[in-house]
Amino acid sequence: MLVRTAHLFPLIISHHLHPSCARSARQTFWWSLGSAAAASWGPRSMEPEVPTTKPPTTPAEGMSPAPTDTAADKEKKLPAGLLPGEMVVKEGKATILFPSANEVFYNPVQEFNRDLTCAVITEFARDLLAQRGVKVVVPGEKERVVVSLAEETNEADVQTEEKNGAEEPPVTVTVGEKYEHGLRVLEGLAASGLRSVRFALEVPGLQSITANDFSSKAAALIARNAQYNGVSHLLQASCKDASMLMYEMRGKKERYDVIDLDPYGSPACFLDAAVQAVSEGGLLCITCTDMAVMAGNSGETCYSKYGSVSIKAKYCHEMALRIILHSLDQRAGVYHRYIQPLLSVSVDFYIRVFVRVFTGQASVKNSASKQALVYNCVGCGSFHLQRMGRRTSNGKHMKYSPATGPPVGSACEHCGQRHQLGGPLWAEPIHELAFVQKVLSAVSGNPSRFGTSKRIEGVLSMVTEELEDVPLYYTVDNLSSTIHCNTPPLLQFRSALLHAGHRVSLSHACKNAIKTDAPPAALWDIMRCWEKANPVKREKLSETSPAFKILSTEPSLEACFTVREDANPQSRKHHLTRFQENPQAYWGPKARAKAGGGISADLQDKRKKCQNKRKNQTTDSSQLKDFPCKKFRQGTCTHGDKCCYSHDLEQTNEEKMD
Repeated sequence: MLVRTAHLFPLIISHHLHPSCARSARQTFWWSLGSAAAASWGPRSMEPEVPTTKPPTTPAEGMSPAPTDTAADKEKKLPAGLLPGEMVVKEGKATILFPSANEVFYNPVQEFNRDLTCAVITEFARDLLAQRGVKVVVPGEKERVVVSLAEETNEADVQTEEKNGAEEPPVTVTVGEKYEHGLRVLEGLAASGLRSVRFALEVPGLQSITANDFSSKAAALIARNAQYNGVSHLLQASCKDASMLMYEMRGKKERYDVIDLDPYGSPACFLDAAVQAVSEGGLLCITCTDMAVMAGNSGETCYSKYGSVSIKAKYCHEMALRIILHSLDQRAGVYHRYIQPLLSVSVDFYIRVFVRVFTGQASVKNSASKQALVYNCVGCGSFHLQRMGRRTSNGKHMKYSPATGPPVGSACEHCGQRHQLGGPLWAEPIHELAFVQKVLSAVSGNPSRFGTSKRIEGVLSMVTEELEDVPLYYTVDNLSSTIHCNTPPLLQFRSALLHAGHRVSLSHACKNAIKTDAPPAALWDIMRCWEKANPVKREKLSETSPAFKILSTEPSLEACFTVREDANPQSRKHHLTRFQENPQAYWGPKARAKAGGGISADLQDKRKKCQNKRKNQTTDSSQLKDFPCKKFRQGTCTHGDKCCYSHDLEQTNEEKMD
């Protein structure tokens, strides 16, 4: 079964490929449908068939066989029947029809992406419609509670909205209803329409949803799924080039309130049209799955797409977020518009940003001072930011001038190595904490609404704890690796920074990240103090290595590693699900279609074929006697004669001589 996800659907990029490649990509996906099935996309009155292969029944896969002709099925009237060989994908409130031949493309990990998007758009609609005197009603949602992770809760931590009939808005809207003055939503790369159907069934206060795809057969499938779920009054299928559709709707009265772009790969070719087609104060939801490019594997490619050079560093995942925000702000500035990030997350193999777009020439002038270059030391990993511009307040007026720099010398002051130059990137906060708190409160107060509510709560809790004015981060293991010492416990290292008077937080983008306002010199002083208690063999260090130069300098402060109570963040204390655990074997990105037609081999089969290869692989355990026992050579083997490896000292000595 196939569901369009951010990383797993090649059709959605077919409209920006070469025409021959686009045809091949579309033929690849639809090859199994046949001409007969393609001619019968409209509603048909036929009994659904049971699939020949039993699909997985785990909740994470969200797959179920086609319904059989039972008494319960006869009572339930479906708006459209299943075609032969089709499967049913169930996610959230949506039920999507899909050909079973393409089930390799369905990836349940993207359910988190869609759940988070529904939650963000709901809160965006709540705020926007409240200004128009409209109240949004979500099924299962009770009184709004402000979530606080503090251990001691008081009346100020839990604030419940008073239900005063006189103060309630006279108009209420709920899910599935069309509100004439509601939000207009566009999903530019819809494919099956799963995301759009979920919007129609789970997000209240919508006027219309346009689910667009360049493939005519995909558009026909979207219309079928809309009818199958009973949301045809809200959802309209479109078959156009996504960029051209947005360019056509860039008039002030025709713009969309919400635009969702979730391509297979880079969204760079859609950003220019998107920043023009979104309404004043509207919401852009952008997914990037080309993490290899944005994380530093190809800096020149990143510059050609996003106007920023990516570099390989431990903070690459947050840097990817700031690169896409820089690109959006730069493209919006051409049309006298600017962005305001609401939420930016880096999870799994993709990044997701939610930004609002506004118009204002005066505010656009601030753009230069919001961007920065990053100087990254290749030896010790220390980094410094250099703002692109400077603004100073002069009474009622703002003065703009070029920034001064650079902030570093020709060589790193700590290890003597050279610097890499990356960016420009967005150097302002990447979240709006007040909005994130609203989304967190809504999800926590209605956990049964989404299948990934626990993880959304964990990720958003970490977001609220991050230092919003501190770009990028260090990792404890990389600091330890630089000076070749053992890694200090996370809480002790955080406590040392707090004892030194610095602020510190974790990051949702990396498990062992340290975001702090402490300068690199303070970090290395703490590591020098840790090395004194856990010494390394300095005689083995090269005089030109970063470790030798760093440890040759005496620390200027005495670090205290006593664990403080506030060193452990509340999200960590409450054991919230902050990072995704593999729900099943071979979980992650799936294989994509071949350009020449047909479906590519299963990723699991490919791994078995291409990985874990040995030239002379030993399959018989009796052959292990030909290899010397390393533990016996070290004097630590406890198996004696029962050891499957050789204890022959002569053979061991021969191995050493060889």
